[in-house]
Amino acid sequence: MTGRWLAACVAAFVGACPQSGHTQSTSSQSTPLERTSRIPDTSAAGIAETLGDTPTAPISPWQPFAKDGVALTLTYTGEAATNVTGGLTRDAAYAGQVFAGVDADLDRILGIPGATIHVAMTNRHGQSLSAIAIGNNTSVQEIFGTQNTHLALLTWQQKLFDGKFEFELGRSVSNVAFTTSPYYCAFQTNAVCGNPVFVYFAGNSSGFPASRWAMHATVRFTPSVSFHAGAYEVNPDRGARGDHGFDFGTANATGVYVPFELAYDSGAAGARLPGHYQVGGWLDRSSYEDPLRDDAGGIAVLTGATPARRFGRTGGYVRFDQALTRKASPTPRGLGIFGVAMANIDGRVPSDRFFELGLLQTGTFRGRDTDTIGFVVTDQRLSELAIRRLAAARIAAGGDGDGIDRHQVMLELNYGLQLGRALRVLPNVQYIVNPDQLSAPFQRKASGDALVFGFRLSVDALALHDIAKKGQ
Repeated sequence: MTGRWLAACVAAFVGACPQSGHTQSTSSQSTPLERTSRIPDTSAAGIAETLGDTPTAPISPWQPFAKDGVALTLTYTGEAATNVTGGLTRDAAYAGQVFAGVDADLDRILGIPGATIHVAMTNRHGQSLSAIAIGNNTSVQEIFGTQNTHLALLTWQQKLFDGKFEFELGRSVSNVAFTTSPYYCAFQTNAVCGNPVFVYFAGNSSGFPASRWAMHATVRFTPSVSFHAGAYEVNPDRGARGDHGFDFGTANATGVYVPFELAYDSGAAGARLPGHYQVGGWLDRSSYEDPLRDDAGGIAVLTGATPARRFGRTGGYVRFDQALTRKASPTPRGLGIFGVAMANIDGRVPSDRFFELGLLQTGTFRGRDTDTIGFVVTDQRLSELAIRRLAAARIAAGGDGDGIDRHQVMLELNYGLQLGRALRVLPNVQYIVNPDQLSAPFQRKASGDALVFGFRLSVDALALHDIAKKGQ
């Protein structure tokens, strides 16, 4: 099975022309408006930053093995949330993550130019407020998921032709390399951070840290234009309860997920106000559960039977982010705007359309150059299949199946406050209009709109060590 899956993976990968530009390493010294490359940094440190796990203030973290070509990452992220109105019940929840990573420069260690090994582990713990109190399909705490100690990353990355072409293969997930943006994890809602949530409902996109066999490649045609594509194992065992990421078998793999993206980066050409524009999509050549029917043709939520298995889905999207203003004093400050439009093209899905629009101001008041103010709104439209499922469940619970709203709108307003060089907090207010109740369908009527107060803490442990050492 392993050989057959790898052969299929390679065939899909080549067939999709897996290419894109070179990975530009980012550091925790950068802010969203500073970063000019849309090609993601898939190092352990880059992933931690992309997922909002590190502060953004300039730091000089402790790196005892830097001269030997080994970089360390150690962070902690905690997210609390409570709904004061709406949902199924009033409650509060906390979820957290310890992230530890190692990036080994094989040029320095073994003399292999352009080669790097990336390794990362996570420990996730806690509960999801959406699961226990709201019942909707999108968490208000993006750090929740795969709640155990997990091998999240084990890859070989190789850069060639002065960075114009590179590939990475090993154990990873699609959401650290595709549909990412440095703007997204300036927010706590999982509707945005670390990706537009739609990719999980309209295809078998894999989410961090539930690693599986993966490969992706990038080619940069010009400094501003690149193409990026990959192939990822689809396997229901990955991320399931009891999976810790160390089972490298593919016995239950059902196919391959192929994302791709054509990107334009105006910042690479030296634009004062950088912008990034992408057109992309996915070919999901794997099986998935029908959102409505069971194997006998009944409505699965009513019969309790196993949902029917279907095969193959496709989807597409356009995305952008654009700096609107920019001022250096002494670090870049300014206002940026970002947006996404995604749609299902083929296949049976619970959600068939998604829109997102947000603003992020970096640098707020005098002396607060790395603080941020963020606002984002998303509109996730349920498919007709999902509406029929909800209506059947509501009638079975003794309610009325008419008038179910197709649009779940989620909003977040937050302030990112930098506390020293190693700590960042993000108090936020989230509002959910028409919580979809897909996770708790047997309700007699719709739950009320939910008002949620959230709070995120990000800690860079290596920077704390550096600060303590300098304070001696």
